[in-house]
Amino acid sequence: MQNPTLSPTALIDSDHPDVQAFARRHLRDNTKDTAVALYYAVRDGFRYDPYRLDLSPAGMRASSVLAQGYGWCVPKAALLAAACRAAGIPARVGYADVRNHMSTERMRRTMDGDVFIWHGYTDIQLDGAWRKATPAFNIELCERFGLLPLEFDGTQDSIYHPYDRAGNRHMEYIRQRGAFDDMPLEQIAADFRRTYPRWLEQASPLRGADFMNDVAREGPPD
Repeated sequence: MQNPTLSPTALIDSDHPDVQAFARRHLRDNTKDTAVALYYAVRDGFRYDPYRLDLSPAGMRASSVLAQGYGWCVPKAALLAAACRAAGIPARVGYADVRNHMSTERMRRTMDGDVFIWHGYTDIQLDGAWRKATPAFNIELCERFGLLPLEFDGTQDSIYHPYDRAGNRHMEYIRQRGAFDDMPLEQIAADFRRTYPRWLEQASPLRGADFMNDVAREGPPD
């Protein structure tokens, strides 16, 4: 029987040639070092951009992040899971609802608040234990926004810090949704349509806007 945490799916497409090549480039001498290398490659190699949201299967699959050079937390977590599977490391995708105290003003207006549902992370099995790894915020974003970057060493969970560098509130976990062998895209899309109608409509304030420009303009809070 196939292990589902090592098998490709339509969205965690670890059998895609680009995902396979990406995984090979980051192979190290042992499983833990490979997982760590893949984490940083996904975290910093693909900029975080929640303004360009595409909830279609083509927009959400792991290999699309490689093709586009950017992604938001859910597809970036899928890419890390796919790359781990391609390297022979069991991996799943996990989700939580979070209150993000550090989003842009444009983002808060669009979402009518600061709660992000279905925030994505990756669950990686190392040394017999499942470790959470959150590759969403690239290092450049953290530096511009005054955030503490998330590190991952393969032995401890890598989850959002509650405070930023200056001691201001950053991220608060308010609901754990658990880990899945495949991305539950149908449920994610339905919940987004219900919760964030302005984010998904054609006239969304995010369309045509530049996330990093907004971050640079607003900067870290005083």
